[in-house]
Amino acid sequence: MEEVEHSTNNNNNNNCRYDEPVECPECGSHSIVHDYEKGELYCGSCGLVMEEEIVDQGPEWRAFDSEQTMKRARTGAPASYTIHDKGLSTTIDWRNKDTYGKTISSGDQAKFYRLRKWQKRINVSDSSERSLVFALSEIDRMGSALGLSRSIREGAALLYRQAADKGLIRGRSIEGLSTAVLYATCRQYGVPRTLDELAGVSRIGKKEVGRTYRFISRELGLKLQPVSPVDLVPRFCSKLDLTGDVQAKTIEILGEAEEKDVSVGKGPVGLVAASIYIAATLLGRRRTQKEIADVTGVTEVTIRNRYKEIAEALDIGI
Repeated sequence: MEEVEHSTNNNNNNNCRYDEPVECPECGSHSIVHDYEKGELYCGSCGLVMEEEIVDQGPEWRAFDSEQTMKRARTGAPASYTIHDKGLSTTIDWRNKDTYGKTISSGDQAKFYRLRKWQKRINVSDSSERSLVFALSEIDRMGSALGLSRSIREGAALLYRQAADKGLIRGRSIEGLSTAVLYATCRQYGVPRTLDELAGVSRIGKKEVGRTYRFISRELGLKLQPVSPVDLVPRFCSKLDLTGDVQAKTIEILGEAEEKDVSVGKGPVGLVAASIYIAATLLGRRRTQKEIADVTGVTEVTIRNRYKEIAEALDIGI
């Protein structure tokens, strides 16, 4: 039995909704008890049965730990766009065990080996399926290398499927499209990743990634905001082992540079790298231009040029 503090509204199927405060019509008490065994809703003060024959919408089994819950649940894993068949088909497990966890005989192992081989051939039956499998595996590989969450990979897989449905993959490299949709998804979700970082884990160059990204954005009508330099600061400072005061100073310098229009027409990564260099030097936590260049992916020349422009505009003397 369970005492409820929310009301039940009767419907034709005697189902209950607990969305409003319940009050006993007889005594006005709010001590309402839901008896799951008898299927009754009654007042705990006067005993008035308010509803009966209520259908219990929960499972008919009980579980006392997560392992029992997994074993007794009758549903499989949720559908996933990162799997070519969305995870809806059954798969013969690679471990040669039966349902009780015991090792199967050598004859059965040979039989299941053949079944696995035919199942793989059937699931990936044509060239488009094979291309999709390869593209999704590339998205998952690059997402893992960049430390991206599962939701980002799911979004990138969905975006690739949309591009494939529109016929945008014809005549273009699968690696380029996979990298481009992953970069576009990072932009959509507000996860700061640069083109250099994407190109670093991809098998193609930065120029092709950028070209394919612009093509995908135009054809799919993606409305993406420019990368904000401020979003890149925490990750770069963390890689350089800089403290929070350096991050705050860097963000302050970037804000002042934007007010002075120094950032107009400049790449966000170069501005961040130069601002980190200035902030770290001012606060006595100096990092060399080479160290910052290695982390941010820009050249030392770019850092020096942006540094001079910001220092001159903000009248900063180091």
